[in-house]
Amino acid sequence: MELSRGLENLPVTVWPPLNEPLAFEYSPDHVTAEGGGPDPSEITLPGCNCHSPSCLPSMCACLHYGENYNNLCINCEGNGLDFSKPIFECNTMCQCGEMCQNRVVQRGLQFKLEVFKTTRKGWGVRTLEFIPKGRFVCEYAGEILNFREAYRRIRLQSSSDSNYIIVIREHLSNGQVIETFVDPTYIGNVGRFLNHSCEPNLIMVPVRIDSMVPKLALFAACDISANEELSYDYSGRYSNYFPFKKHEKLQEEEESKKTCYCEAKLCTGFLPYDRSLFCK
Repeated sequence: MELSRGLENLPVTVWPPLNEPLAFEYSPDHVTAEGGGPDPSEITLPGCNCHSPSCLPSMCACLHYGENYNNLCINCEGNGLDFSKPIFECNTMCQCGEMCQNRVVQRGLQFKLEVFKTTRKGWGVRTLEFIPKGRFVCEYAGEILNFREAYRRIRLQSSSDSNYIIVIREHLSNGQVIETFVDPTYIGNVGRFLNHSCEPNLIMVPVRIDSMVPKLALFAACDISANEELSYDYSGRYSNYFPFKKHEKLQEEEESKKTCYCEAKLCTGFLPYDRSLFCK
C-alpha cells in the first residue's frame, strides 16, 4: 500500500502491507479547517529580487536572519541544530531559481519513509535509508485551527482517544507570542504517525515559505540509520507541561496522563501534556 497515493515525491509504504491505518485524507500541505483558522495557502510574503540560480545572505531579503541551510542541511551551531532564529525560505514570488539553496522544505520528501505497526505504540514511522544530521525529513501537516476550534476539538476527545493536535509557540524579541494550532486527525500527512521520544532523533522547526503560517518541518537531530524509527519530542522541550499528580490540578490533567513507551534512558514515564487547551 502507498499511503500518500502519489501526492509525495516518494512513495510512503505501509508495513505490514495487509494492514491499513485508520482512514484519513492525505495532504502533504496544511489546509484551512472548516471551524476557522488562517489560510495557509494564501501568499502573503514578498519575494526576493535575486536574479540568480541561488541566493546569498548578503543580498537576499529572504535571508535577513542569515543563511538557513548548508548543502540541504539546516545550519548547525556547535554540536546542536540552530533553530533559534526565524527561517524564511525563498517562495513563489522570488526571482531566484528553483534549485536555490534556500529552498529545502518546499522540495518535499527526499528520503523513503514507511509507516509501520509498532509493538506497544500503535503506528510509527521509520526511514528506509540513511538520513544525515540536519537534513529535512518531513512536515507535520494538517488542518490549521484557531484557538477556539482547537479547544472545541480537544474537549470532544475522550481519555482513550489519540490526540494529534499540536501547538507551536514562537516567542518574539518584542515579547509577542505567536501560536499555531495544527490538527492532522482527519487531514494530514505521514508526520501524523510519528511517535514521541524523550530522546528524539528529529527536531521540529517552524519554517515559513509563502505565508506567515509556518510549515512544521522536522529535521534530523543526528545521523539516522536505515530502518530506525523516527521520533520527536511532543513537548518541544520548552513551554509545554508534563502531567502533575497534585490534587489542586485540573481533573483533566490526571485523566490525560498517558504512559510513554519510548524506552529512552531518560524517559519521563509519561507523554508530554499541554494543559493550555483545557483552560479558557
